[in-house]
Amino acid sequence: MAILIQKLIVAYNEFLADRIHQILRGQRINYHTKRMMGGLCFMVNNKMCCGIHYDKKKEMDVLMARIGEEAYKKTILRKHFLPMDFTGRPMRGYVFVTQDGIDLEEDLVYYIDLCLRFNPLAKSSRKKI
Repeated sequence: MAILIQKLIVAYNEFLADRIHQILRGQRINYHTKRMMGGLCFMVNNKMCCGIHYDKKKEMDVLMARIGEEAYKKTILRKHFLPMDFTGRPMRGYVFVTQDGIDLEEDLVYYIDLCLRFNPLAKSSRKKI
């Protein structure tokens, strides 16, 4: 019961969050976190860079990666990648990476680097007034 309650309160994988924090700090990236989409997003330059989401359909935590359309075309066919789809329509330039795809530290670093390379090109979302 306590494990179930904790999972409801913390809707994302804290171990994965810590791994991402370490990578971003190690690269001296200025970032902050924000809870959104039922998970945790890592914001770089006030734009979503990557995040953690619990996929209820697949019953697993996934890395949300904002990699842009060019990288999306090259990587979507790779093993462990899924289109980022919340509504039945995939979001362009975003992917989910399953746990198996980020199990090794060098794999997680690779995907975080893809996100960081796209971040300067990404458009900021409009601010709500």
